[in-house]
Amino acid sequence: MGCSKASLVLRWLLLHRNYIIIFSVPLLILPLPLVLPTPEARCGFAIILMALFWCTECMPLAITALLPVVLFPMMGIMESGKVCVQYLKDTNMLFIGGLLVAIAVEHWNLHKRIALSVLLVVGVRPALLMLGFMIVTAFLSMWISNTATTAMMLPISQAVLEQLSATEADSDEKELRAGQVNQAFELTEVNIKQPLDNAQGEKPNNNADVEEGINALSERRRKAREAKYLRLFKGMSLSVCYSASIGGTATLTGTTPNLILKGQMDEIFPDNNDVINFASWFGFAFPNMVLMLVLSWLWLQCMYLGFNFKQSFGCGTKNEGDKDAYKVMKNEYKKLGPMSFAEGAVLVIFIFLVILWFTREPGFMPGWATELFNKNGQFVTDGTVAIFMSTLFFVIPSRVDFLCSIKYEERDEEAVGEEQDEVEKEKKRKLKGTPTLLNWKVVHERMPWNIVLLLGGGFALASGSEESGLSVWLGQSLSPLKSIPPFAISMILCLLVGTFTECSSNTATTTLFLPILASMATTIGLHPLYVMLPCTISASLAFMLPVATPPNAIAFSYGNLKVLDMAKAGFILNIIGILCINLGINTWGMAMFKLDTFPSWANNTLVNITGTP
Repeated sequence: MGCSKASLVLRWLLLHRNYIIIFSVPLLILPLPLVLPTPEARCGFAIILMALFWCTECMPLAITALLPVVLFPMMGIMESGKVCVQYLKDTNMLFIGGLLVAIAVEHWNLHKRIALSVLLVVGVRPALLMLGFMIVTAFLSMWISNTATTAMMLPISQAVLEQLSATEADSDEKELRAGQVNQAFELTEVNIKQPLDNAQGEKPNNNADVEEGINALSERRRKAREAKYLRLFKGMSLSVCYSASIGGTATLTGTTPNLILKGQMDEIFPDNNDVINFASWFGFAFPNMVLMLVLSWLWLQCMYLGFNFKQSFGCGTKNEGDKDAYKVMKNEYKKLGPMSFAEGAVLVIFIFLVILWFTREPGFMPGWATELFNKNGQFVTDGTVAIFMSTLFFVIPSRVDFLCSIKYEERDEEAVGEEQDEVEKEKKRKLKGTPTLLNWKVVHERMPWNIVLLLGGGFALASGSEESGLSVWLGQSLSPLKSIPPFAISMILCLLVGTFTECSSNTATTTLFLPILASMATTIGLHPLYVMLPCTISASLAFMLPVATPPNAIAFSYGNLKVLDMAKAGFILNIIGILCINLGINTWGMAMFKLDTFPSWANNTLVNITGTP
């Protein structure tokens, strides 16, 4: 009886844990601003409260991100007007513009056409198929959401592997039945040649023995085949969800932490001369992404496909199973039909957007924005370009014959009977013009507006930390780290962030850590990007748990994976990712951003905050 009551109490606590956290956490940390009535302590109270709410997700992340609008003015940290303007800045516009492009690509199935086109070139041999899926997934997740990419690619991979498994099963069955016929024929010949004196004796049941042997062999092959394809299913599922997270690190708009870094740099270091833009981020992160992707593929290849390169790569051989699996992808591609005008228009806009991003301010030469608009300041940014190009989706028609076509949309057609006259039928018809590439209904359904608020909450926290002096206090507290070599600081912080992001949102992780890292770097005289950049990418390396990222959860939901499978594969990939990031930041990153010297724009920021050089 006592045990049942205890279990009921625990169950009640579990069901109502969010309410308990919401009401108890503020009371537990309330002594901080009461005992230390300083702006730093009050801001610390707000940050700790938001961090715990974000980690436990007792409230929606976006609602937690709105708390500075309430807490900062009431605690005397910032005026309400100054807090609210943090929620819709240039970085938010870049995010919205990039998402509009992604929505257009998804809406017209352009991403599926690109994926199947590449897979048809790669082929269906296991290792090459895995590599092909990883390349396509990583490329798509550079431009559209990691979740959408994973949700699209996993069913395709499952269908191909199921076809390979079914074809191999049919081939084994045919082979065994052919062997049974041959053995029965041989046994018949032997029985005919037996001496006549054995004719009266009991005949051995050779056919039954053969059938039993065939069934036993068939069962062994079935189990071996199921074990083989279970490993392939696991490896392919993990390769897709991992490459989605890896690919998102390659572009500035690929995943939210990248944009948070951009926004935090502009907020904390306003004189940074646009050091982080689309081109500079791509120059550093894309080689790092390729390196991580190749090493991840090799690790998953060894873990799930083994070292049998002849079997994995095929060495030019093709069998019936490969042809049937290839037909599956070919049929999926045929279902898309020929490329429509809308797909072509979206592709052209997407290509022009990428070109404009790269050439706006490439760094090694003056860009078009520098020559035309930015001679006296940063008037045109990546956000300006993103919004301009994405606006075209609401202007360009989705059909090329829009000037000479009139389309009627039938409404309640079944309700219109033959007995009704033409006038009543005409009332049921609605004149419909040619739709544009995008409409607001589609955007409203697919746009993750909560991320916009999350970005704004992060910028508000960074601004509040500066206004209250908390960032200076944190930086001074971390000044003993100056005695530690910079590469060791970067490695330790990447491990810390990589561990933290396994059990917390990567958006919340970067939002909490980046202002602290910026304060620490300026205090110890280290280039802020030397720690902020690798830690931002490390926040996307959540490979060990199904709940760490939506791509992991989608892969896990297919039922082939266990938590231990993801943990074993993900632990090594976390180490690989952190090593690759730190290799990049100490080689080509050092040359690109001049990380070996403390920048003047960071020094000016420190002087403005502390009042001392």
